Amino acid sequence: MAEQDSQDYEYREREIEDMSDQAFRFGEGRISGYSAAALGILSFFAVLCYQFPAWLTTADLRAVYDGEVLQKVLMVAMWGSLGFALLTFVLGKQRKLGAIGVLFTVAGFACGGYTVPVGEVEHQPLSLGLDWLILTLLMSVVLFTFLEKIVPKYREQAILRPEWQLDLFYFCFNHLLISVLLLVGNYFVATVFGWAISAQLQGFVQSLPTVVQVIVLIFCADFVLYWSHRFFHEKPALWKIHAVHHSVEHMDWLAGSRNHVVQMFVDRCLAMVPLYLIGADKQALDAYVIFAGIQAVLVHANVGIPFGPLKYIIATPQYHHWHHSSEKPAIDTNYAVHMPFYDYVFGTYHMPKEHWPAHYGTTKRLPRTFLGQLLYPFRPEKD
Repeated sequence: MAEQDSQDYEYREREIEDMSDQAFRFGEGRISGYSAAALGILSFFAVLCYQFPAWLTTADLRAVYDGEVLQKVLMVAMWGSLGFALLTFVLGKQRKLGAIGVLFTVAGFACGGYTVPVGEVEHQPLSLGLDWLILTLLMSVVLFTFLEKIVPKYREQAILRPEWQLDLFYFCFNHLLISVLLLVGNYFVATVFGWAISAQLQGFVQSLPTVVQVIVLIFCADFVLYWSHRFFHEKPALWKIHAVHHSVEHMDWLAGSRNHVVQMFVDRCLAMVPLYLIGADKQALDAYVIFAGIQAVLVHANVGIPFGPLKYIIATPQYHHWHHSSEKPAIDTNYAVHMPFYDYVFGTYHMPKEHWPAHYGTTKRLPRTFLGQLLYPFRPEKD
């Protein structure tokens, strides 16, 4: 046991050194290099979204944003990528990243750039949802990276912390599944729970003020998600699937993306059941979806915002970080997704007043690759 503790300590020390090496500092070329590559790659795929909107974009999302306005954003991103790339060559550092940015940006210009005509989008039953990925990634990076630098909980944690590439892959993979997830989820609730729809109940809910409808949605959805989450912890076969999510050892806004694909489908289907049966109006449903989406990212973030009494009402980073802790008092606690209410009721609440967890992850280390984690739940345990 002492030997294992020593190995864990040495591993943590190496990770701290790695994070120090990966920190962004002015003049070292990392900021300009990663900015050039990221903007170039995202710009290229954004151009493809304009060229093939029926297959690469989600029709519902396209109805929300203005394609012509976002073309102006695309213009800034493409020229910004070239500007950052030029800076890497001037500095003489991270030139490979700068070259990647130039390569993708030039390819984007060759495919039409930011002047592709914006027209009507032909609806397809399935699309890749590339626009959803690009927009959510950009907004998440800007908003949550800013918060993690302004009000961090762990100041020593670098943006490019260990295994960030793995979680970025999860982020992209899961967002590209959005159309499939929605299709499967809608089919599931309509087929399995269609009989339970009550027009009287839905009419009553829709007669309520929008704010009240949103609160009803939060309470009902959280009840289902609480028990789903708890079963994933307490049933050994399900835990092996959920353990993939808990294998994250450094919490930040990207950490919540690490989810096994099986869990993605289960969570999506079960979360849609109360929304489907309650039948709240579109305005309330949209408000709930926005709230749930932002909260899902925020509770994993490396953010030390003092929420005050609000932390006893809604799920906050401190509350959910304890759920991810590998420390014994916190294991199998804080199952609720939106608010601690059901943890109070069912005796699974754990949140010391002042301090946060010191260690995260699973007590048994999982494979550190996407494929290894994908197959992990279906492989027999080794003695």
